[in-house]
Amino acid sequence: MIIGAKAQIPNPALKPLEFMLGEWRTTGSHPAMAGKVLNGRTSFRWHEGGAFLMMRTQVDEPEFPNGVAIIGSDDVAGTFAMTYFDERGISRHYEVTVGDRTVTWRRDDPKLSQSNTITAEDDGNTLVGKGRMSQNGGAWGDDLSQVFHREARS
Repeated sequence: MIIGAKAQIPNPALKPLEFMLGEWRTTGSHPAMAGKVLNGRTSFRWHEGGAFLMMRTQVDEPEFPNGVAIIGSDDVAGTFAMTYFDERGISRHYEVTVGDRTVTWRRDDPKLSQSNTITAEDDGNTLVGKGRMSQNGGAWGDDLSQVFHREARS
């Protein structure tokens, strides 16, 4: 018998994130590696029967850590949050905003603020992610940006 099995059901608040479900091949860029194409993979899958959305990421360059994240909701407040963890032992909490076939996660911190917006293209098999960052309270600039090409649906 699985403890809490009755709670392993789809969370209706997360339905707008269905467009991201699947296995994705990524190509990207980062200002610290100008002109270099950054290949990788990302997956988005339901976790615990759809109670949460799980993200796993990998960029095939040693400068970029493998990471995992989980997205959930607060149905009373109508908000979303993501908790991220990577192979360096770094964990971060992001506020998440969900729109029509878009999702943005953002954290504001005096040392390193970050945001990433992912938008689905009309074909349904391409996502475009635009990363931004601000270091030490400075101006916002480009961060890791990626194009996601669907390899499989979840």
